[in-house]
Amino acid sequence: MQLDIFKPKAPPLFGLDISSSSVKMLEIVDAGKGAFRVERYAIEPLPRDAVADGNINNLEAVTEAVKRGWKRLATRTKHVAMAVPSGAVITKKIIVQAGLREQELEIQVESEANQYIPFALEEVNLDFQVVGPAPSGPAEEEVLIAATRKEKVEDRIAVAEAAGLKASVMDVESFAQQSALILVCKALPGAGKDQNIAVVDVGANVMSVSVLRNDQSVYTREQPFGGNQLTADIQNRYGMSTEEAENAKRSGGLPDDFESEVLRPFMENLSMEVQRALQFFFTSTQFSNVDHILLAGGSAVIPGLEEVVNTRTQVNTVVANPFATMETSPRIQLKKLVLDAPSLIVACGLAMRRFDP
Repeated sequence: MQLDIFKPKAPPLFGLDISSSSVKMLEIVDAGKGAFRVERYAIEPLPRDAVADGNINNLEAVTEAVKRGWKRLATRTKHVAMAVPSGAVITKKIIVQAGLREQELEIQVESEANQYIPFALEEVNLDFQVVGPAPSGPAEEEVLIAATRKEKVEDRIAVAEAAGLKASVMDVESFAQQSALILVCKALPGAGKDQNIAVVDVGANVMSVSVLRNDQSVYTREQPFGGNQLTADIQNRYGMSTEEAENAKRSGGLPDDFESEVLRPFMENLSMEVQRALQFFFTSTQFSNVDHILLAGGSAVIPGLEEVVNTRTQVNTVVANPFATMETSPRIQLKKLVLDAPSLIVACGLAMRRFDP
């Protein structure tokens, strides 16, 4: 959903991902010879409920976090690529006659959109992209339509502007995630070709599972389960406040029985949720196997989680790191980047928009 039709010399931009728990910023630059370099990134925590269900409820708090992050980022780049939550976007593939001019295509997209979108067209931001030739043959093309309520886009633009930045690109979180995961899939055996790759993204409140096959999403599902569950378990067991539990979860220093009594059961529950999600995938599609599981989101880096998921599902499980094949600038601590990588996936997909033709 591009807001400005890009000029040939598009200004450099960085990815700005606003999730329910934090604001993530990431700048990737061209390192020459087709290689990329992670130049700088920053993660700023958000107060609880400042963003919930993809809605920005506290514009001021989110703007302040963006300002702090941008200051820490220490970049001169002011243009950003942002994304609206996937749940707020209606997408639909349509088939049109091949070779239509831009204007003819726009008219056709609008008339088709009228049928699928339950809001008046003046209330939505509408965009489309030609995907390629239709399965029926070269006389027809597949076009992807995406529409979202204007306020979802406007809230994000308002945050960027209030923080002194300019939103040049508005994407969809699931599309941004997909572009970053294509980088991860390339590192899998056979570059992941003709394989079913399940992406398990464990956010604060929601676990989303999508299955990619040859860089296309063939299945998605969300389940109410996330890292906040672990925070709640810590609170209940040790009588801590939410804030104390969050801090202890991040920096350690919990009692000796934490691992056996709290962390292990949480990991077991998480792997059961993954197994359930895969069962749903098998029963609702023609597929009966998954070749790899990629773990993403803040909880993905819990030590040993991939082994627990692997044991329960019997599927090769890896923590998603889209930066594995990239260079890094000297200002980046590699060990920290590896830990943060699974929660920077959307930000990475957004940062890669800098290289769009």
